[in-house]
Amino acid sequence: MKKDLPARAWSASHLVTAGGAAFIVLFLAASVALGIGGRRAAIADQLAQNELLARVLEDQVTRSFDTAAQSLALLAHVVSEQGQGGAAMSPPAMAQFLVSLPQLRALSMLDSQGRVVGSSVAGEVGVRVDLAQLGPLPNEGRDAIGFFIAGRSLRDIAVNARASMVPGSVGFIPVVRRVREPGGQMVYLVGLMNPEGIANQMRLTIAKGASQGVLATFEGRVLTATADALPGQLLEALPVFRDYLPRIEHASYQGVGVTTGEQTLAFRVSRTRPLVVLVEKPLASVLDEWVSEARWRTLIIAAATLAVALLTWSAARSLRAREQVRLRLGVAQAEVARRENELSVIVRSVQELLFRTDAGGLLTYVNLGEKTVAGGQRVEAVVGTRVDAHVLPAEQGAVRALFGAGPGAALRTATVTLKTLRGHSRRFDVAVAPLYNGSRITGFAGSAVDITEREEAQASLAEQLAFSALLQEMSPLPTSMIDTEGRYLSVNRAWETFTGLNRNAVLGRQAGDELSADEAREHDARDRQLLDRGGQARYEVSHTHRDGIRRDLLVIKVAVPGRDGRPQGILNTFMDMTEVRTAARATQEARDAAEETSRAKSEFIANISHELRTPLQSIIGFSELGTLRARGHDKLVAMFVDILTGGQRMLALVNDLLDVSKIESAVGTIHLERADLRPLLREVLRELEPLFGARHLAAKVSLPPSPLVAKVDPTRFQQVVRNVLANAIKFAPAGTAIVVDARIGGDGGPHISVRDRGPGIPAKEIEQIFDAFVQSSSTKDGAGGTGLGLAICRKIIDAHGGSIRAENMADGGSRFHIRLPPRVAGETRPAELAG
Repeated sequence: MKKDLPARAWSASHLVTAGGAAFIVLFLAASVALGIGGRRAAIADQLAQNELLARVLEDQVTRSFDTAAQSLALLAHVVSEQGQGGAAMSPPAMAQFLVSLPQLRALSMLDSQGRVVGSSVAGEVGVRVDLAQLGPLPNEGRDAIGFFIAGRSLRDIAVNARASMVPGSVGFIPVVRRVREPGGQMVYLVGLMNPEGIANQMRLTIAKGASQGVLATFEGRVLTATADALPGQLLEALPVFRDYLPRIEHASYQGVGVTTGEQTLAFRVSRTRPLVVLVEKPLASVLDEWVSEARWRTLIIAAATLAVALLTWSAARSLRAREQVRLRLGVAQAEVARRENELSVIVRSVQELLFRTDAGGLLTYVNLGEKTVAGGQRVEAVVGTRVDAHVLPAEQGAVRALFGAGPGAALRTATVTLKTLRGHSRRFDVAVAPLYNGSRITGFAGSAVDITEREEAQASLAEQLAFSALLQEMSPLPTSMIDTEGRYLSVNRAWETFTGLNRNAVLGRQAGDELSADEAREHDARDRQLLDRGGQARYEVSHTHRDGIRRDLLVIKVAVPGRDGRPQGILNTFMDMTEVRTAARATQEARDAAEETSRAKSEFIANISHELRTPLQSIIGFSELGTLRARGHDKLVAMFVDILTGGQRMLALVNDLLDVSKIESAVGTIHLERADLRPLLREVLRELEPLFGARHLAAKVSLPPSPLVAKVDPTRFQQVVRNVLANAIKFAPAGTAIVVDARIGGDGGPHISVRDRGPGIPAKEIEQIFDAFVQSSSTKDGAGGTGLGLAICRKIIDAHGGSIRAENMADGGSRFHIRLPPRVAGETRPAELAG
């Protein structure tokens, strides 16, 4: 690879090259500036020339139209005195009059109806012309210039005239003057200006080149032109007519013109007539002329630039050759310095301690620079000391042996401990090689690698491995480790106890030899999956123990990853689940037996209750019939009333038993739906109004104004409220009030309470009254029922996820609280009643 040569900034060759380049750039810049200036000057000169031509042409055109107008004025004077019948208006006289007016093609006189009454053209008299075609008509004593009209005379535009065969570029420009005859009639003198004559004058004035002249009206309609633009063409979109006229009467610009392409254009308005003269020349033609004139100058500039470039290149090449020779002389020295610097950097960046000593083992160099070395001393304090002075006394002999004068250049090694001022020790692997001058040792070069962290990590790893082995050994679960070939690497004491095998006999053996063929295939398949995919596996197997008893085992296998992330073995452990499975089966069997017993009991009660209801219905029916028919026989009525009362009480007991049986049976369900509790409470209160009246009780009801919404089974909820209110009615003294309060509780769910003034409930029976067949001791005077009502209420409220409880009030009586959980709107769903 070619080495970069050291170079001084701005050498002579660079200066010559830069100077030549700067001169060429400046020369070319000046040439370009002159060229740009010349281009602008050429355009400016052309614009000035266009203005001059426009001024000359405007003067010619103005004079031509003024001469024609003056001639018409003279004839108008004659007509105003002699009338149209005068000798001066005869065709010969008018033809003779045109001889002195070359710009006029013909001269005619028309009456107010457009009929030709006199003309210099033979045969035109009597021809009728539409006056509107002549353009705007002037006032009396005035003249006006019309538009370009294709044709040679008025005959070509006569009314009902045949189509003219005259080319479109041949025509005339009417100049009209209005005159009053002695008889008071109005006539028009019409002079037909020859536009081609005006165009010829323009061509003679412009003489040569690509310039052209155009004569147009203020409205932009072309009257005549030297080339390109046809007479009659409308140019109102040109900047001359759009932006300049009539505010500016003469100017020049570079831009859009009559012909296509960018033009240099000048215009001038006639002094006396509503006419404008335009002179234009294509910008491309102007630039072509400028380029043609500048071509020789460009060649001279190019030749001069090339000459300067060649001279600069020659001088710079000569100077660069001398500089290269001089620079190559310092390449070797620079390369040596660079390599020495790189080597110094490499030595300083090496993490190991590098050193050099003399033949006696005194340090002459270390690579740590300003860093501190053994003992916390700086390099300056270490250089000149012996290496063995920095190690522990017990290792000094081994260090001195490294620097002995023994023969051979073999590498000498030792592991030593360096001391620090803070009392710490660092372990180093030291390697030393002798340096020879011929056969004599002149010194030693060596390195020392700090292995303190490595030894500490190895020691920590050994402790961790020992701890892990101890944990595995102490684990009560049988555990083993196999390699990827399926051979045992380790087992613990619990594994030995379970299998009855000694670890010395199985380590290195193939796992599964102690199992049956089916069990071994199961474990092998699991092991292959773990070795392929990693992770862990958990499964149960049935194992024949060494005592011949089948045992249920829960096996857990984990793939142990190696350094490359792939499994290097499998850790196995298992748990004997035989007793757990046996207990679970016994529990399930006991539960099934209990459920079967409960089901049989419930079905028996249900069947017996149904069997009892049939004769009870007959007893109640016949006793009611007997009561009605025994009127007038008091003894018989009393007997039938006792029978009816006993039957109804027996029927109530049977109905309660049926409710309990239904709730406890598997078919008892409720259907929850979102409902407002207020209508349900009002319906129950209306239903119980007869009982309130019979007991002379009042009902004080407090319901919230907003809906009290909950998820309930309406029928079952009303059954709970009905039972609680019925109990309150039974035990409330006559003349008192039962208070029913419904509101949203603190937990966000509905809370209904029923307060009475009865005898209350003994404190120890507050919870017992919600058990089946339990009545309060304060109600065993005959006022109580079957003892099932409140039990049914609790089961229903429990199925709703709520609660029901009772409390005694300090001023007498008791209060029952019914709480329902807060619900969100949702679909109606069935809910199992709790047993």
